[in-house]
Amino acid sequence: MVPLHNEEANVAPLYAAVVDALQSAGIDFELILVDDGSRDGTSRLAAGLAHGDNRVCLVRLRRNFGQTAAMAVGIRTSRGRLVATMDGDGQNDPTDIPAMVALIEAGSDIVVGWRRKRQDSRLRVIPSKIANWMMRRIMRTSVKDTGCSLKVYRGNLIRNVPLYSDMHRFIPALAGLAGARLAQMQVKHHARMWGHSKYGYSRIGKVFLDLISIRFLLSFSKRPYAWVLGLAVPFSAVGVAAILVGFWHAILWREDDVVLLGVGLLAGSLAVFTVMWGLIGLLIAETSASNLQQFARVAAELSQRDVEE
Repeated sequence: MVPLHNEEANVAPLYAAVVDALQSAGIDFELILVDDGSRDGTSRLAAGLAHGDNRVCLVRLRRNFGQTAAMAVGIRTSRGRLVATMDGDGQNDPTDIPAMVALIEAGSDIVVGWRRKRQDSRLRVIPSKIANWMMRRIMRTSVKDTGCSLKVYRGNLIRNVPLYSDMHRFIPALAGLAGARLAQMQVKHHARMWGHSKYGYSRIGKVFLDLISIRFLLSFSKRPYAWVLGLAVPFSAVGVAAILVGFWHAILWREDDVVLLGVGLLAGSLAVFTVMWGLIGLLIAETSASNLQQFARVAAELSQRDVEE
């Protein structure tokens, strides 16, 4: 499965490389090309390939939705027992796929590529290293290269993962948390020959926010009531204390303590706000936990099936 966005010059070489690599290895395959709202000739060339080869499937998106959305569409479209993903810029090498498939057959659920010798400019390498460092620290994962799109998954597993924002890079970490068996493999990486990179330093902020969101949801889903009560109770206590002191001042000295009353009302409002958002958080956490449990259940079923076989 390959997402494409303005990769007109890379479509034909990509097709030739995939066909040559997988045919030589004797692997039956379907090549799903997802045109993510390209404005050049990408869609036209991909349609020509699909017309001439029934192993090629083209999915056109009406506008540019982003890499994760394009990958989600391609994964849902796939029908194979295994699903391999890679970039459409020609930098990933499909000759690595057979070895990754072999690792799946040996018992892994997900095989992640590791671009140890990257052929990119510092504009791409530095943000990637920062993102990988943040991922390992925050998600407590051992994945060396979260940004490498060259991965192979068990189809039944990856099709049960909800994808949004830039979540595709977090799949291996989430899979590890869900009990999936993860393997990493050093893969080849080529310099981009045609087209322009869509990545830069702006991606760091998005990755960081997604990391925080995922970490919060995972932590919140384990102890949701502790999060709500831990914030609401202190605010409530401060609000009640401030209001009582304000009334005490007003009754004894017949002076209206506007500051204390204001603090009390503010703290009380924050307590109500916290409880309301806590309830919303419970719903979000419940959904997130349900997705993770479903992911874990599928991984367990696959493991049990391997044992029985």
